[in-house]
Amino acid sequence: MVARRMFILSVLAVLFPLASGCSKGEPSEQMTDGSHLSVTIKGETFNLELALNDETRIQGLSDRAEIAPDGGMLFAFSDEKRRMFVMRRCLVPIDIVYLDAQGEAVWMHAMQVEDEPNAPDNRLKQYDSHHPAQFAIEVRDGTLRRLGLRQGDRVDLPLEDLKRRAQ
Repeated sequence: MVARRMFILSVLAVLFPLASGCSKGEPSEQMTDGSHLSVTIKGETFNLELALNDETRIQGLSDRAEIAPDGGMLFAFSDEKRRMFVMRRCLVPIDIVYLDAQGEAVWMHAMQVEDEPNAPDNRLKQYDSHHPAQFAIEVRDGTLRRLGLRQGDRVDLPLEDLKRRAQ
């Protein structure tokens, strides 16, 4: 059974880059596996979990006691529109940057832990993108300020691959 798993993993390791390869001109971020993406923001590399469907986007970073200094989550949506995030069941403060379809930062927030994190969404503070956004990145509190990320800065992502994979 272990040998079979190892064989399947080795086959997937060979096939996966072909299935998710970037077209010419795409950034060279590395997929660490199908659920993570290595992304460089302002010269610092982060290993971001991918949230590509409603289930993973709704769960987000909820129920986490901590976020690694180089960790976080990248949310990809199938369309670009104004977005609202809440701190549902979030145990630690989180920075969020909303990105448009070209990967440009359109708005950022330092989101704080809710007094009642299990409250219904309509009672939680909403963090608005203020502009159409197709992506959002959440990282440890204070990271965006430390990096000096500003509205208008671009984050290089494999945009077409993420748009294709978003459900």
